[in-house]
Amino acid sequence: MNNFQFWSPTEFIFGKGTENETGKYVKKHGGSKVLLHYGGGSAERSGLLGRVRASLEGCGIKYVELGGVKPNPRDTLVYEGIDVCRREGIDFILAVGGGSVIDSAKAIAMGVPYDGDFWDFYTIKDPDEALPVGTVLTIAAAGSEGSGDSVITKEDGGLKRGAGSDVLRPRFSILDPELTCTLPAYQTACGATDIMAHVFERYFTNTKEVEITDRLCEAVLLTMIRETPIAVAQPDNYDARANIMWAGMVAHNNIVGVGREQDWNSHGIEHELSALYDCAHGAGLAVIMPAWMEYVCKHDAARFAQVAVRVWGCQMDYFDPEKTAREGIKRFRSFLHSIGMPINFAELGAKEEDIPKLVEKFGLGGGETGGFVHLTSADIAEIYKIAAKAQL
Repeated sequence: MNNFQFWSPTEFIFGKGTENETGKYVKKHGGSKVLLHYGGGSAERSGLLGRVRASLEGCGIKYVELGGVKPNPRDTLVYEGIDVCRREGIDFILAVGGGSVIDSAKAIAMGVPYDGDFWDFYTIKDPDEALPVGTVLTIAAAGSEGSGDSVITKEDGGLKRGAGSDVLRPRFSILDPELTCTLPAYQTACGATDIMAHVFERYFTNTKEVEITDRLCEAVLLTMIRETPIAVAQPDNYDARANIMWAGMVAHNNIVGVGREQDWNSHGIEHELSALYDCAHGAGLAVIMPAWMEYVCKHDAARFAQVAVRVWGCQMDYFDPEKTAREGIKRFRSFLHSIGMPINFAELGAKEEDIPKLVEKFGLGGGETGGFVHLTSADIAEIYKIAAKAQL
């Protein structure tokens, strides 16, 4: 196991009706004038924003609102938010929504105290300070409620890039599983796919003797395999929603990834799809991740066979572990299909003829990525080709 530092300072408030305590936790964590940041109209129509406003007002906390966050959040709204915060003297940002809203809030939080362009943090440097952020989560997916990560799309050029720093970890996150019960089945499945991808990108590692995090990863995956079909079929099933919501946080605050090399190539490859086609991130991952697995599994067939046996219930073929590995990948793709996810370009709405453009936007040139398997531009093109034509 590699040396590591792990710092997870977020206070989690989990359970029914906890959004009614939002003001209390903003005040506890030093907020006196808040930017209330959210997405479209669903939070308003559901009454959630009304309850959050009432809680803030009940605690004497002033707030300014900025809605309009879109899936694959845009830099243009981040710039607007930075201006609003500076003009209004905002000292705390409250994100009410899913990962896109939280990521946008984090970007604003970095940009307010910074003299340069906030986009620097998504390209050339890490932040060393940010306004405090709190969250009221409405979608179990991105894990941004517990992580130090943020992903933003730059509209000029359609670039989708990530930033990461412990200064971006939320001060508190309110997790009420009931808030996810109104999600359509497709969004529920997209979120579940993202959660599983966050685990797999940590699971496939070249670091040896990491049994504790292997087993933690496997536990989260087994939970998602059990609970996701229930939540898709029974949207109001609180127990399934609760397990998925906590799994989403555990999958991405890095407790399952410490002490081991990680691989985030599938996320990077998918980002070009969602930047170009504006598809749901989880849906793009459903297409890309099994394709990446097929392409790289020979690198360490034993590791792929291990997850095939432990998670997907395959029988180990000790004479041909790669056969077991590929059966596990097949079962993963079948599971994604069973919960309503696309499995190839046609089902996602992507075009095979755009593969050269996707590879170019990835931006490797003649270089290569790091991770479990180092990839060149030619490798990435091959993964897109597998994804384009994938079948059950």
